[in-house]
Amino acid sequence: MSTVLPQGAGYGVVVGIGLFFSVFMLGLTAIQARYTPFSPKNSEEFSSASRSVKPGLIASGIVSAWTWAATLLQSSAVAYKYGISGPWWYGAGATIQVLLFAMLAAKLKMNAPYAHTWLEIVGARWGKTAHLVFMFFGLATNIIVSSMLILGGSATVTDLTGMSTLAACFLIPLGVAIYVVVGGMRSTLLCDYTHTTVLFAIILTFVFTVYATSDKIGSPAKMHQLLTAAAQTHPVSGNAHGSYVTMRSKNGLIFGVINIIGNFATVFQDQAYWQRAIASRPASTVKAYLLGGLAWFAIPFTLATTLGLSAVALTGDPDMKALSPADVSAGLPAAAAAAALLGKSGAAALLVLLFLAVTSATSAELIAVSSLLTYDVYKKYINPKATEEQILNVGHMMVAVYALVMALAGLIFYYIGVSMGWLYTFMGVILGSGVAPIALCITWSKANKWGCIGGSVAGFAAGIVAWLVTTSTLNGGVINVTVRDYAMLAGNLASIGVGAIVAVASSFIWPESFDFEVTHAEDHADVTPVEEDGKDDLDPVALKKAFRFASWASLALLLIMIIIIPLPLFFASTVYGEGGLTAWVVIGIIWTFLSAFTVVLYPLWESRDALMMIGRGIVKGGGKYVAHEAHPA
Repeated sequence: MSTVLPQGAGYGVVVGIGLFFSVFMLGLTAIQARYTPFSPKNSEEFSSASRSVKPGLIASGIVSAWTWAATLLQSSAVAYKYGISGPWWYGAGATIQVLLFAMLAAKLKMNAPYAHTWLEIVGARWGKTAHLVFMFFGLATNIIVSSMLILGGSATVTDLTGMSTLAACFLIPLGVAIYVVVGGMRSTLLCDYTHTTVLFAIILTFVFTVYATSDKIGSPAKMHQLLTAAAQTHPVSGNAHGSYVTMRSKNGLIFGVINIIGNFATVFQDQAYWQRAIASRPASTVKAYLLGGLAWFAIPFTLATTLGLSAVALTGDPDMKALSPADVSAGLPAAAAAAALLGKSGAAALLVLLFLAVTSATSAELIAVSSLLTYDVYKKYINPKATEEQILNVGHMMVAVYALVMALAGLIFYYIGVSMGWLYTFMGVILGSGVAPIALCITWSKANKWGCIGGSVAGFAAGIVAWLVTTSTLNGGVINVTVRDYAMLAGNLASIGVGAIVAVASSFIWPESFDFEVTHAEDHADVTPVEEDGKDDLDPVALKKAFRFASWASLALLLIMIIIIPLPLFFASTVYGEGGLTAWVVIGIIWTFLSAFTVVLYPLWESRDALMMIGRGIVKGGGKYVAHEAHPA
């Protein structure tokens, strides 16, 4: 099989860049331990960065953790299949969960400010049974997300370079595990920041190549001509006039619903997002999630509008590889378009882009699962009286163990023949039922324990049954593991719907009256509250105000992104002319620049004091930082 890049390039990126970042992060961790009050030899700093991280860096971490292989590949694949509605439904359908999570983050700071994991809150409130049931959902979420990262990453590395998939599955988590073990949560966030910076630089390179400088496309007007020609030869079924430049896409809308449900599960049940809420300063948690969610939208929206549509526009071009349905499901339109537009340099840029996305999301999963296994398995069930040192050692060990589990999970799915696209649309079927019960547990004092446990189990069963029945009915009695929109839609809706209905209805019929003082007081012997400008960061009045703001802001943005903008455009059935597509592209570019300012420049500005302190320490060559009384250790 001929590939765009030599096999050595695959190993060079995966091993070379992986080790470069490991060494870079080890250096940063050493500087941080020497010149700042934070040392990763403290378990609190290792798992939650001493709960002191500012909103810009948290927002950058959210963007990075939420940029999976799927964000870059699957978004371009849905643009390739459904036209311009694909990028909108992918971006909006996965942004609203992060925005709504701002409410959960505010409630976490109000009701359980000293928790290390979301499962600790479930255990403190509802006891062992609930803790174990929801641990299944939590760990299943992490394993599915991790498998998708490894599957998507290795499929593209193999496609572009011919590198062995088996080697890619094991080498991708390896380099990441090294710096996570040494630096913990803070090094993960710093790495997220560096990855996000490079990510935006590469995305903007592709955007300006396609819409400004490429001799194959070079402008939105030429893109429109090519897409119109493509719609005449291969009309899109379910789209208005078979066009690629319309929001009237029946299958795009179905994908949008599946995407929204599946992503609720992977945000609300993934410790990686809770971990960022735990690591952030209470006063600025909400700001971080709202900024992070809005900044992230630009990545899939703009990249898919660029590479996904280019893959359609260049169909039949001598440099463009022909794509089979299996290639599209594996998320390969982006790689094919990058290689057709920029040759080897395009393929190499996409390879680096993808590797950075996969490794930063992998680091988020490693530290998240390490915290779950350390605090919710080891400390809760094996050694409740664990010392600081034991907790830290187990935390380190679990990062290494989960790196291995991740590689094996990706490999198992690869050999079974499950693609990243299938897993992406299926995840809500398995995980969706836990979303409402978990959100109720953390936010609502009246939530009924057995109703929420029952709802999550019943929803899980309902989702699997609905998917099996629909897929076998539509395929003449055969269970099909290719992406089938209606079967996935039925499974996703049944799972999240039954879980939510049972949990909410039972809580109204048999309400509990839980006092969150129990979780508020939970395990804070080893935590020093951060005080800033003489104010207590856990001031209940300020936190209530933050929660109210989070509620209004996130619900308003939800309505705008899911109802007010896309649905009128869907029902209008307009096929856009050159002006319409140009406006669409320009909005994407402006949004991308604003996002880049938010998560690349803003974190530098807000951390200027710490950077100056480190700079002074290095220049003067002073000794080890000695903590003052006012600083958290």
